Amino acid sequence: MLELKHISFQAEDTGKEIEILRDINLVIKERFVAVTGPNGSGKSTLAKIVAGILKPTEGQILLDGVDITEKSITERANLGVGFAFQQPVRFKGITVKDMLSIAAGKDTAMSEICSMLSEVGLCARDYVNREINASLSGGELKRIEIAMIMARKTKLSIFDEPEAGIDLWSFQNLIRVFEKMYEETKGTILIISHQERILNIADQIVLLADGSVKKVGTREELMPELLGTGQPCRTLTDKL
Repeated sequence: MLELKHISFQAEDTGKEIEILRDINLVIKERFVAVTGPNGSGKSTLAKIVAGILKPTEGQILLDGVDITEKSITERANLGVGFAFQQPVRFKGITVKDMLSIAAGKDTAMSEICSMLSEVGLCARDYVNREINASLSGGELKRIEIAMIMARKTKLSIFDEPEAGIDLWSFQNLIRVFEKMYEETKGTILIISHQERILNIADQIVLLADGSVKKVGTREELMPELLGTGQPCRTLTDKL
């Protein structure tokens, strides 16, 4: 269970302190939790604070009752927190096989690596020995990063707009990956997204606006309001 208590975050912009998050209080323990809201509402900042990339200006973060507020990214990873960037990082000189083995924390068998790559829609034969460098597209990097989170089997997996850059890969496949991750870890998958199809699989939706939590509820409770007219749309950004 993840608990955020009075989380606030300020950043300096042109010599002024800008308040990005304000007094966030959340308890997250469901299987799939989606955080949504308008652009600039603080969604990605909140995800990075949970992962340990950013440190909150105020507040406390508890993971299964353990205070992780002051813990580093590495310490949080060791406690079972995984994070997938909106724009994945490239690692020149490291192959896909190496990275998946590092993520798993062991020398992973080729059959297992091939299975993980297949799960995210990549042909293992074409990718297993490729370097994670500029030769890979953003969509390819995104899929490899999702495979890395699968390899780690983290109890809290955070995805910042996982659908970005993978338009050619069906959403149903992405959802299947999330479901398999849950089956293997029984943990929580926290997803930052505008996509209606992503929100529709969420057990809980958190709506952020102006750096604050506006509403928390099930998809049945919040989706009609988020959609407004009730008509299907590709993203919810324009409606929020």
